[in-house]
Amino acid sequence: MSGEMYQLIAIILYMAAMVFIGWYAFKRTSNLTDYMLGGRSLGPMVTALSAGAADMSGWLLMGLPGAIYVSGLVESWIAIGLTIGAYLNWVLVAPRLRVYTQVSNDSITIPSYLESRLKDKSRLLRVASGIIILIFFTFYVSSGMVAGGKFFLSSFGLDYHFGLLIVSGVVIFYTLFGGFLAVSYTDVVQGLIMFFALLLVPIVGVFITGGFAETTESIRAVNPQLLNFVSGASILGIISAIAWGLGYFGQPHIIVRFMALGSVKEAKKARRIGIGWMFLSLFGAVATALVGIAYYYQNGSTLADEETVFIVLGQIIFHPFIAGIMLAAVLAAVMSTISSQLIVTSSALVEDLYKAVIKTDGTDKQYVFLGRMAVLIVSVIAMALAWPNNESILSIVSFAWAGFGASFGPIILLTLYWRKITAAGALWGMVAGAITVMVWGNVDVLTDTLYEIVPGFVICLIVAVVVSLATYRPNAEIDQEFTDTLELLKRDG
Repeated sequence: MSGEMYQLIAIILYMAAMVFIGWYAFKRTSNLTDYMLGGRSLGPMVTALSAGAADMSGWLLMGLPGAIYVSGLVESWIAIGLTIGAYLNWVLVAPRLRVYTQVSNDSITIPSYLESRLKDKSRLLRVASGIIILIFFTFYVSSGMVAGGKFFLSSFGLDYHFGLLIVSGVVIFYTLFGGFLAVSYTDVVQGLIMFFALLLVPIVGVFITGGFAETTESIRAVNPQLLNFVSGASILGIISAIAWGLGYFGQPHIIVRFMALGSVKEAKKARRIGIGWMFLSLFGAVATALVGIAYYYQNGSTLADEETVFIVLGQIIFHPFIAGIMLAAVLAAVMSTISSQLIVTSSALVEDLYKAVIKTDGTDKQYVFLGRMAVLIVSVIAMALAWPNNESILSIVSFAWAGFGASFGPIILLTLYWRKITAAGALWGMVAGAITVMVWGNVDVLTDTLYEIVPGFVICLIVAVVVSLATYRPNAEIDQEFTDTLELLKRDG
């Protein structure tokens, strides 16, 4: 049996497992809360691995190793910023958001939480939130589909568009039918595959390149600055990289996991699992790129596409079947994020736009059906954007990440920690942050100087605070919910 056949068998088994989990979750989904939030029944392990797998995407196994391979450890500032940001997100947002979303009208989406928390009767805040989610997630989903197409092209030499269709088809299937539970359960399996693959490739790879000292020497022979954390970096460049961590506070597909926790007590356990997984996975991604530099130097060859360094090393190092499982790790990263983003986009379309504005008296069965149709529609649009294969994964992800971080991040923090934020403040802050990212992110001279999330986050925060102070009026219901949340946190946290 050929090596490619072994790998293909591993990929087929993985795909079949994802479809089976989707079918299992479909059997457990009976209403809209189940479909969008899993009935708030996730335990700490599922929450932590699901949040991590949903967060990292193909960027972890393709985008980050590719950047390190080209530029060296100076690119690892992004990983450092993300680790700090993820930790703060678990500490500052997870417990409060879990309690507050239940206290405030048992909200099941971020836009519905903002509307209920701020008692916005105009529906403008909810609609604006839903539109922002639709815009940026369509780009984000397309980046995952690009990664899926590249995966099949580099692994099997198959047509990019064929790979895009295969990956998209499977992930659409289990998301469409299984909803949030399918997404969360598949994320756990995918998170574990990614974790072990990212540790095994560099550990075994170091032995092949002659050990730690020999590997280091080979990297220095290519370019000694590759091992320098600040080589070629400006202060603004390092700030831009670390600023990726700011994005965590506003990523709907990540913070929705906090809302789905079984209880606030489980947030601490989930945080330890999630941060441990993230630190080791990021370390593995960086180490994989460095081992790849040494390997290609020692063998006098070059890598055609730097973003495939993890895929190619896995194929070189391991038996074809094990290499197939390594390949499945890339698919796991890609598919876990696509599915998480699709379910949040679906909820924005149904819960925050259709249900809130057009038809409020439908049945759960109708809304679940519409949620599935929303998954299909967004997937088709994202596939159309991904079809040309003319942008890097990291560039698409960075734009969408900044969009969410700058639009929602400051608003989520203010709603959780400041009584006086108003609906008008949240709305104008959110819009200002989104517009700043869209403008800044499309002007090369600006993006080359500073990552758009920094000005977007700051402007959103300033506008939200200034407008809130100008429009604040005491509201007994808001004050009571804020007080109830603090008391529940003190009691159960």
